[in-house]
Amino acid sequence: MTTTTEPVRRLRSALFVDFDNVYLGLQRIDPEAAELFATEPGQWLDRLEHGVDADGAFQRRFLVRLCYLNPAPFSRFRPNFLRAGFRVIDCPSLTQQGKSSADIYLVLDAVDALGGDTHFDEFVIASADADFTPLALRCRAADRRVSIITAGPVAGAYRSVADTVVTADELAELVSPERGGDHGDEANGADADGTEADAARARASAATGSLASAGADAAPAAQQRTAGGRRATKAAGATSTAAVKGAPKADVAPAKERTADAKGAAAPRARAARAKAQPTPKASKARQMVLQRVQTSVRPLHASTVAQVAQAADDQLTSSSWDGAGSFLSWLAREVPEAASATKPAPGWVWDPTRFGEADLPKPGGQVDSAVISRQVVAVTDTPGLTTAQYGTVLRELAADVARQPFDRAATSRRVREACQAAGTPVGRASVNVVLGGIAFAGLDLSSAPTAEQCAKAWADNVIGLCRGARMELSHQDEAAIRAWVGGGLIDG
Repeated sequence: MTTTTEPVRRLRSALFVDFDNVYLGLQRIDPEAAELFATEPGQWLDRLEHGVDADGAFQRRFLVRLCYLNPAPFSRFRPNFLRAGFRVIDCPSLTQQGKSSADIYLVLDAVDALGGDTHFDEFVIASADADFTPLALRCRAADRRVSIITAGPVAGAYRSVADTVVTADELAELVSPERGGDHGDEANGADADGTEADAARARASAATGSLASAGADAAPAAQQRTAGGRRATKAAGATSTAAVKGAPKADVAPAKERTADAKGAAAPRARAARAKAQPTPKASKARQMVLQRVQTSVRPLHASTVAQVAQAADDQLTSSSWDGAGSFLSWLAREVPEAASATKPAPGWVWDPTRFGEADLPKPGGQVDSAVISRQVVAVTDTPGLTTAQYGTVLRELAADVARQPFDRAATSRRVREACQAAGTPVGRASVNVVLGGIAFAGLDLSSAPTAEQCAKAWADNVIGLCRGARMELSHQDEAAIRAWVGGGLIDG
């Protein structure tokens, strides 16, 4: 398909940074990333300025850059943000509990910007505080794009009102892409010649809609490789809002290049290597929409869901037998080599191999326990849909690892995944990272070498907290069942 190159869109953006919220949240999961966020704001700001979404390439121009911080503990970072072009607003603690006025100042300034003479296309809010949900709703009602950058657990309602959501792990990779986020893990998109930093930049770019350039000549390729943008928080299998109602199910006839029945992690790695070696296909609307949906999804997607996204973008695909490819998965292999796919387990799956692997796919008969409450927890809170046995293995291997070696988020995550694989219970990279982050957010210090039972309790407490934050009504029996499930059988309900 031939396409014409369109000029880069320019977005007038306003950036509001709740410094205390982001810095303290990052410190819990990655202290080094927290320091880079605080000391090098100009670098991660540069990575946010260029991007690609479903409508093509865009460039942000941050007309407003505001940083709200408590001067008592964090005044040392003021010069760094001033040098990066921010206006820094002091928000000292006003109560005995240490509560500052940052959220009030942020909302007032955002509302002023919304009603001011300058028309802002986008409001970027760097905070995991769900109290900003009404502000995001107000911006959406005024037909403005809303992007949220978080460093902690995010309420479902807050995520749902945003066009773009950057999670804590993605933010850590955004502020320090050269560290690669996950050293030594080939399955996340890096190959043997040391391109892990590129994979990390691609992951961060997909989440933010930004192009984390690897050099002056990297931007055009990155624009084709990444597609950040619209909402990334829908449950797996939910049809995209852009999908055509009543669209036929994806033709998941076997596609030799795209099946991953029982080849382990080698198949996604081989596909990633082929994608790197082949020229990136010319951009098309269907390709852009599919790439954006896959790279911003919080879990692997049903193949039929992704097929409907493609059909919504190009209604000629079905009538042309998927542009001559014969089936959806064959078309996907040709047009979107960055995506991985499998025909089994039914009904077929598509995922981003830089963040997920076959271990993240549902197991036959259901990946989580069959209880309705477990399925609801996965759908509402984005808790990994592992089985009780898988959670038990992750938690035991985690405790064993931190007892032997100092905790480091990236290295520990890699070793735990490798240990799970060796134990015959493969678990995906993304799932392990979510568990590590949840334990940290629950207040357990993994550098103190906690036991498996302590890790299980902290992780279960985090999941229960997410459920309550999502306004799930849990009985004592429900809570006990959740604790027994996500605790891997290591703790009593």
